[in-house]
Amino acid sequence: MRFGLFIPQGWRQDLVGIDPSEQWETMRSLAHHADTATTGAPGPGGSDAQHAWESVWVYDHFHTVPEPTGEATHEAWTLMAAFAASTERVRLGQMCTCMAYRNPAYLAKVAATVDIVSGGRTEMGIGAGWYEHEWRAYGYGFPGAGARLGALDEGVQVMEQMWRTGSATLDGTYFQVDGALCHPQPLQVLDGVGVDGGSAPSIPLWIAGGGEKKTLRIAAQHAQYTNFDGSIEGFAHKSDVLRGHCEAIGRPFEDITRSANYNVVIGETEADVEDRLRWIGEHYAKTVPAKAEQTVRDFRSGPLVGTPEQVVETLQKLEGAGMTYAITYFAEAAYDRSGIELFEREVVPALQG
Repeated sequence: MRFGLFIPQGWRQDLVGIDPSEQWETMRSLAHHADTATTGAPGPGGSDAQHAWESVWVYDHFHTVPEPTGEATHEAWTLMAAFAASTERVRLGQMCTCMAYRNPAYLAKVAATVDIVSGGRTEMGIGAGWYEHEWRAYGYGFPGAGARLGALDEGVQVMEQMWRTGSATLDGTYFQVDGALCHPQPLQVLDGVGVDGGSAPSIPLWIAGGGEKKTLRIAAQHAQYTNFDGSIEGFAHKSDVLRGHCEAIGRPFEDITRSANYNVVIGETEADVEDRLRWIGEHYAKTVPAKAEQTVRDFRSGPLVGTPEQVVETLQKLEGAGMTYAITYFAEAAYDRSGIELFEREVVPALQG
């Protein structure tokens, strides 16, 4: 199993109390930790200890949740460029970029530049978007689900053209692009994405969302990765739907890596887990007191809440269902790394194999 780590950027009230002048250093330091952290377990063939994290991630949002506040929310693609220049190994993703927030030709150009700066480490998480308050506040309106998904489909086509051929033209319902150029193209070269099925410059596409009629069909057509429901039952069901779409278009289901996002609340003992949940409630009460209790309930109900042994057991079951890439979120990361370090020490080695 592979692991990614969300870096706190403020969207989930996870930089509260940290002075704005110190927030970038908090984020940079955690990204550096992910870039260099090892599990202590030997790698294949007895080589040096394996790296714990394959990737770091941020969210693409402008206003906080569970409700808008005046707390910080740092912009995703600005952070991508900053992380590209300040890390060396770890891959860089967003879960997930909202297609409507940026013209897809422009977005493809931004992502290609980040790929150049990072030395070929960019991932493109992309979705149709959902945060209505944010859409309307920024003047994007809020079209219906069908229109948002239609824009996702067309936008992905534009990005693929830009990266793989260096230019894009599309006279679509939602986007019109006429000879938009993308030079230099990404550094990464992916197999199976060229016009003849061979290799071509490109950036891995993560299609996020579990909509069964449209989102998973778009994923079957375009994605190298999916990201949907992380519960065991939900993951298995969405996987079956994705398999059906792949079979319908003649694409091997195994070509797509299936991932999920997880809130991790981990402690050496169950009492330690309760302490962490109590801290989450107290933390959210500082800024959104009316939502603090529900937020704790939401965290408590997640699959990866428990001792290392319990978390490992759950992840092993998920792996059996085909979930091979877990992207993890630790609510306390900006203030306390002990949960991350416990996860690195006792969970990751048991799953890396």
